[in-house]
Amino acid sequence: MARLTLPADPTPEQAEACAEAASGIRGRVPAPMIAWIRNPELARRAQKLGELLRYQTTLEPKLSELAILVCARHWTSHYEWTVHKREGLKAGMDPAVVEAIAARREPTLADDRERAVYDVARTLIGTARLPQALHDQATAVLGERGLVELVALLGYYSMVALTLNAFEIGLPDARAPELGDAA
Repeated sequence: MARLTLPADPTPEQAEACAEAASGIRGRVPAPMIAWIRNPELARRAQKLGELLRYQTTLEPKLSELAILVCARHWTSHYEWTVHKREGLKAGMDPAVVEAIAARREPTLADDRERAVYDVARTLIGTARLPQALHDQATAVLGERGLVELVALLGYYSMVALTLNAFEIGLPDARAPELGDAA
């Protein structure tokens, strides 16, 4: 059961932030805003950053969703996993790749861009570092801008996962049995 819900009687600033989010690209208030709305300016800025990173980068949707799923698996964020598994499959991710990530197995990836996204995501989230060889390889495949966008996406979705986990947002409905209970 979620530890927080959207305020039943929001302040004018909270209502404005929610209306702004709902009128954006998503067309709804994103789940982490349930917590962030306690600081309306945090909610406003964070959801805008999320719109940019999810919908307006040089990474095609399949690659963004791949990175988000690696992040969701790392943090065992059930809600993030459930939502982005659906979005990843819709964007054309191979179901076997999704299954491998859930099981913490090395997936078989289709091309160099997928491999670069997966390797950067797994390495950076797992070690907080990006070795020079991987940096160079990812830059060659994704470009400097693409790599910067990928790193920002991973940071943002780590914040989302931690928010969802801390406040148990979306649970128990979004519990993903393939993730188990522990990180």
